[in-house]
Amino acid sequence: MPARPSKPTLREAQDCFIASWGKMGSAWGISRTMAEVHALLYVTGQALCTDDVMERLQISRGNASMSLRALLDWGVVTRTHKRGDRKEYYVAEQEIWTMARAILRERLKREIEPLTASLYEIRDMIPDASGTAAEGHNARLDRLLLLVETLQHLMQKFVGPEGEGLQAAASLLRNNGDK
Repeated sequence: MPARPSKPTLREAQDCFIASWGKMGSAWGISRTMAEVHALLYVTGQALCTDDVMERLQISRGNASMSLRALLDWGVVTRTHKRGDRKEYYVAEQEIWTMARAILRERLKREIEPLTASLYEIRDMIPDASGTAAEGHNARLDRLLLLVETLQHLMQKFVGPEGEGLQAAASLLRNNGDK
């Protein structure tokens, strides 16, 4: 008779989450390792030191340090200390809406704002658009700028300091889907 498969352990479930989060992160254009470090800190809910992260994820000290620094910059991880221990520990933001706002805020700063500036520069390359092709070029860029600026404005509302915008919008969309 074949051996009955054992029930997955907590660690196996965590490892599956870490792998999935890492895969998603790399699809979003961030380092897989950075996403995996974040996933580890989030899913365990524990403060871990660099050595703990290195051991669990089997990564180098440099990779762990760079990932932790980036996560600190993104505002989804904070430093903490344990009494009697000189090591720095790191803990992930556990409030999901706060974490989502921090991620959106960082993506806005790193992606949307530079895109908007670039689109303006490109449009302004032909400031006095005369001629059908040039007028069409600037008109298309103006429409795109309107869309990007609208999305940027919405994102800024979502990531505001009071933090209710993103959760309220998600709730409205979720409730609208039920009708």
